[in-house]
Amino acid sequence: MSDGALTVLDGNHLRAIDLSLPEAEVSLTGAQVLDLADSKASSSLFGLSLPQSLKSSALKRISLQEDDVFRLKELDREQALKVITDYITAIADELKDDPLVISVLDGYTLRLFLEDEDDFAMLAENLFTDLDVEDTGKINKNEIRNALVHMGVEMGVPPISEFPPLSDILKKHEADGEEELGQAQFAELLQPVLQELSEALAKKHFVFIQNIKIVNGSKLRKLLADEKQLNIIVEKILEDKHQGKDGSGNAERIRSFLEKNGTELGLPPSEANEAVALLYDAVFADLEEAGEDKFGNLVKQILEKFAEQLEASPVFHDI
Repeated sequence: MSDGALTVLDGNHLRAIDLSLPEAEVSLTGAQVLDLADSKASSSLFGLSLPQSLKSSALKRISLQEDDVFRLKELDREQALKVITDYITAIADELKDDPLVISVLDGYTLRLFLEDEDDFAMLAENLFTDLDVEDTGKINKNEIRNALVHMGVEMGVPPISEFPPLSDILKKHEADGEEELGQAQFAELLQPVLQELSEALAKKHFVFIQNIKIVNGSKLRKLLADEKQLNIIVEKILEDKHQGKDGSGNAERIRSFLEKNGTELGLPPSEANEAVALLYDAVFADLEEAGEDKFGNLVKQILEKFAEQLEASPVFHDI
């Protein structure tokens, strides 16, 4: 995998995980078992530190979210193995319902800049110009840190606060002083910093979660399987329909309701991007109108079409 490539974590990486326990341990506390499971899951997910929200939701699935007694309890090997299995399965199920999109920085993008003299010169010039806000032709040496912030993960540079080796690299090259640098001197300092950073990332990749949400129909399928919740939604749409006075047909009323409230049901935001508009058009094409007595069936039919479309072609949108 190279910098910038998007990887979807939908739980499949965890389905075949090794769930064995350390041989030396006779017994483990509940807290130790959960830590071990977190470590195994993280290793399987490119070293990503699992978001607290994901862990909390997974623990809630297995009714351990607020169980302090369990965390102190001594578990034998059989009990520990069951907890690990249940917990990692719960994490996988959470990711199936709400996948994470990640990227892995491995130094590849930085190496591309460094291997092409023209590309690197252009990069250094643009960074210098951005940082030289007073147009004096000089910037302080410590602006190297801001140059890296400017580059950001899109250009292969991890946040300094989250990748400790980067701070060490800056200290090594004394990139924290007040000494003024011209553009050429700035480029001369930037180059070895980026070179060492690319080497550090090659040894220890930096994994980060993209601000992208994937809607794959999983939440919608759960709604369709829950007749009580589905009937509540139908009643809400009917109430909304009866309040309207523009004479719109049932399908138009349902579409209007879903465009306003669909995210709560598991649909992507109607205004997110063109793909969502096309999705709505595809679902509502060639629908037959239904009378009041069959209105619930029409709602269900529409939601089923959404679920099918989203399962076949999940929608990605910025958070």
